Amino acid sequence: MKSSELKTLLTAFRTATADFETDTVRAALSGLFTPDATIHLCHPFGTLDGADAYLDACLAPLHAAMPDLERRDMILLAGTTAEGQDWIGAMGNYMGTFLSPLLDIPPSGQLAHMRYHEYFRVEDGKVTQMQAIWDLPELMMQAQAWPMAPQLGAFTCTPAPMSGDGLTASGDGQAALDHVLAMVGALGHHPSNPDPAVMQLDKYWHPRFNWYGPAGVGTARGIAGFRNWHQIPFLHAMPDRGLDEKVDLKSHWIGEGDYVCETGWPNMSMTLSDDGWMGIAPAGKKVDLRSLDFWRLERGLIRENWVLIDLLDLYRQLGVDVLGRLREFNKARSIGAITLPDGMTV
Repeated sequence: MKSSELKTLLTAFRTATADFETDTVRAALSGLFTPDATIHLCHPFGTLDGADAYLDACLAPLHAAMPDLERRDMILLAGTTAEGQDWIGAMGNYMGTFLSPLLDIPPSGQLAHMRYHEYFRVEDGKVTQMQAIWDLPELMMQAQAWPMAPQLGAFTCTPAPMSGDGLTASGDGQAALDHVLAMVGALGHHPSNPDPAVMQLDKYWHPRFNWYGPAGVGTARGIAGFRNWHQIPFLHAMPDRGLDEKVDLKSHWIGEGDYVCETGWPNMSMTLSDDGWMGIAPAGKKVDLRSLDFWRLERGLIRENWVLIDLLDLYRQLGVDVLGRLREFNKARSIGAITLPDGMTV
């Protein structure tokens, strides 16, 4: 299918979730997904079967936590991968007044934001598979309830593309895709060659690029920010990061105009062999990583990169129950629903 045709498939769902009403969303999902669609979601939601399960287990609880819930798409890409599969990638923020707990994350009573990266595989005009990560740690931080180590990068409400064309991207994206794939290949030259220059960061990245990492890692700017707040601790802790031929890892890549996106469930396998990343002790344990990414190029260089990692699943593989620790962290705190006065009473 053409990119425009693929994107049109999401119109009813995007419209329904922009001004969330449960019955309208359910109808939109029913028209979008096949009855037996496989829904891969971040921890703790797991893998679900069918659109009703997705709504009942995920979207409905989010709506209950934020009764004025709205979905704000910021990037929408679509195309056919090199393997001949049709995929759609969407990035944006769920926003609303956080009035009731979600997964025991205490409500703040304030406007809250939670980034999502979603990928949809389309076959015969219907979605047969979804892969999605919600940045749940982002909600925990706004509730002042993040129970793990402080992040090194900045905490921000992730912005839309600086170019303002994230929802209208079009055109041949092969050059952008080739550039990003070459960048990923250059990263792999380290650490067999320990000199950071071997990764050729200045060849692929704009000098003022923004790297929007998940909450828990944070956002960084430029090569210095990227190296100090993310890459140095990440590579120190997991120098064998990358693809493992012994693990069933599949990545799906799309290039469209100046944009590139990639999804995989999982798409990296590595050993947490040393200290330094997010305060996690070296476990000497192999872990699989789900990372769903978007890139935007400007004048042939990467200007923005949006990255979400299923961090709660990573912790789960290491034997750490982040949500359990969150409950311990907030035992002495009321996490019930909040009722705000209407502000009209003197």
